[in-house]
Amino acid sequence: MKRIALVHERTVSSAETGTHCPVSGIWVPEEDPQNEQFIPEGSILPSVNGQATVWRRRSGRAVRIQTA
Repeated sequence: MKRIALVHERTVSSAETGTHCPVSGIWVPEEDPQNEQFIPEGSILPSVNGQATVWRRRSGRAVRIQTA
């Protein structure tokens, strides 16, 4: 079962606003590459500035959050 999940993780590289995130990781919208976000699997991919976009998966690593 884990082997299937790893194959799926490597093949998913993009998804559209309004769909469920197929794989947890760092996702970047095409229109705003500086706006990278960690999106967990199953979450609805958000719009950017009120517009639908295509999200590209950059990495499976979590983002480190710094606190003041």
